[in-house]
Amino acid sequence: MPSVANGKICYVEIPAHDIQSSADFYSRVFGWQIRQRGDGSTAFDDGVEVSGTWVVGRPPAIAPGLLIYIMVDSVAETVEAVIANGGEITQDIGADAPEITARFRDPFGNVLGLYQEPSH
Repeated sequence: MPSVANGKICYVEIPAHDIQSSADFYSRVFGWQIRQRGDGSTAFDDGVEVSGTWVVGRPPAIAPGLLIYIMVDSVAETVEAVIANGGEITQDIGADAPEITARFRDPFGNVLGLYQEPSH
């Protein structure tokens, strides 16, 4: 059960053209659980703390302004999964050294970051 705390980021809306394709991408790459909400819309739970949905009618976040990073066990393995599932790497591993990060563009064009704890 996600924690409840004042100021905690808890919900994300991701622009998409094809909600099912976007849901499939994030499920395959990150293992997010996909579910149907009571109103019939498609939502996700990251399995840790954050939930959200995909929304149509908004442009993709194509350039980092507000940039969300997704924590992963291995940035290198996730980069491979992003590419294998139709995404594109926009910033290679090492650009933020000594932090272990990369940035990717999902199939709709949204740019997000990947972050790996140094101990992994």
